[in-house]
Amino acid sequence: MAVTPKGVEVVTFGCRLNTYESEVMKREADAAGLGTLEHGAIIFNTCAVTGEAVRQAKQSIRKARRENPHARIIVTGCAAQTDPAAFVAMEEVDLVLGNEEKLQRHNYRALPDFGVNDFEKARVNDIFSVRETASHMVDAIEGRARAFVQVQNGCDHRCTFCIIPYGRGNSRSVPMGGVVEQVRRLARNGYAEVVLSGVDMTSYGADLPGSPRLGRLVKTILKQVPELKRLRLSSIDSIEVDDDLLDAIANEARLMPHLHLSLQSGDDMILKRMKRRHLRADSIRFCEEVRKLRPGIVFGADIIAGFPTETDAMFENSLRIIEECGLTHLHVFPFSPREGTPAARMPQVRREVVKKRAARLREAGEAAYHRHLDSLLGSVQRVLVEREGLGRTEGFTLVAIPGGTPGEIVETVVTGNDGTRLTATPLPAAA
Repeated sequence: MAVTPKGVEVVTFGCRLNTYESEVMKREADAAGLGTLEHGAIIFNTCAVTGEAVRQAKQSIRKARRENPHARIIVTGCAAQTDPAAFVAMEEVDLVLGNEEKLQRHNYRALPDFGVNDFEKARVNDIFSVRETASHMVDAIEGRARAFVQVQNGCDHRCTFCIIPYGRGNSRSVPMGGVVEQVRRLARNGYAEVVLSGVDMTSYGADLPGSPRLGRLVKTILKQVPELKRLRLSSIDSIEVDDDLLDAIANEARLMPHLHLSLQSGDDMILKRMKRRHLRADSIRFCEEVRKLRPGIVFGADIIAGFPTETDAMFENSLRIIEECGLTHLHVFPFSPREGTPAARMPQVRREVVKKRAARLREAGEAAYHRHLDSLLGSVQRVLVEREGLGRTEGFTLVAIPGGTPGEIVETVVTGNDGTRLTATPLPAAA
């Protein structure tokens, strides 16, 4: 699709946190006057999780320049933070901003001479020098029925496959009051559902006075923003889940019964080589305990296929954990060595083997998802309409329903599924 800027256009790659930050960036760039440029401006908010993500960003930048030869092109995000020189070297790029700089209005001032040389072309500071994460207020998330709120940024852990700490810095938490106020504003602006997001969200609060945990934040939001209908968590690390969060999962109906777990592998040796902080038994036990607290809760997970040194037997452990944890929403990542990480220097699994293992994980994930869809036949589901004719259950399962207004919550009965989504019929409104 062609990118034709009208004012400021932001092209977002990667995670939910990037989606949220892109809204902040667009607001700040507009306020700085960047949108007044005659030919507009395009900002690329990049991802650095894999080499493929970086390649796709560069491809999109070149395409945008061909289609918009006179537009200002700015590149930021994790790929720009971890390797600014690669984007400075691209003749298509006018300005490179780091992950902290992209949220600051003054970096978008539409000076006619910005980007005139390589020194001025890059504004990227040491991300590890950043000690705080501000509460950037966003009144709406354009084109979305649910809103995302950043509660945490950065990561103190050093998983051997991950470059993200070098793009995001150390863990920093948004003060609780700022998060609550942001959620309140979004709820008052008509959002029925808010998703809390962060890079390592279950580490929330360790750097704040009194060290509040994520569970306390969740309870405080639900208590202080009674008008909010649904609160959802993005990816969590189950080994860091605190007692307050478990209590909220069990007893707070407005906290959605869907958890996406950062598992990465089902084999203990691979988990150790990844420098993860859990073992397979921890993951299985967590899912069993939470399911007792909240029957019907839905679990998703990230799993990497073909991590260096992974044998057939180790892979089978990852395959089995799908059923042992009862996972239904699986994100499978074929391992791709990321330059600058310890895993890139480990003995690699052959690419054809990595692809086959990823395919087997996806097949197992699809089979589990189909069983999940079948199990919901005849059940009553409260569906948040994302766009006309399509929405999601409280457990984050996709549903096709007739009509519906985006942002509306509709009570439905499930009539079937087509293998990818539920089909449902709205129930008559209570008199």
